Amino acid sequence: MLGKLLKFGPRSQAEPAKEKAGRLFASGLNCAQAVLQASTGIDDPQIMQMAKPFGGGIGGSQCLCGAVSGGVMALGLKGKDKEAKNLVEEFKAGNKVTCCSALSRPYKWKSREHLANCKRLTEETAEIVEKLLKG
Repeated sequence: MLGKLLKFGPRSQAEPAKEKAGRLFASGLNCAQAVLQASTGIDDPQIMQMAKPFGGGIGGSQCLCGAVSGGVMALGLKGKDKEAKNLVEEFKAGNKVTCCSALSRPYKWKSREHLANCKRLTEETAEIVEKLLKG
């Protein structure tokens, strides 16, 4: 009882953004929405709707990776907009490009393999954003 009042005892660990983003993506959010929500904890329907057209590349253009767009939005919402360049640079260092079509080229669009790759990129991006938010 005293431990509860004083908040002693085991503390629940927050779910890492990487894991949360992967779970959110698997549950049906797109890459931009999953990174944004996992990185900020914001589950506002209007903000999720705003992020929706960034999945699959802006407006479905398959250009800028939606995970990167979601990460940039998260950094901006948390007052770390100057870290956006670092996000893009770190993402490119690991993946060579930021263009969704180039990242997805080896896969048939929306195939199991393509979605697995997008989930991986979503998790990776959320992990980078989490690190940048803490830094």
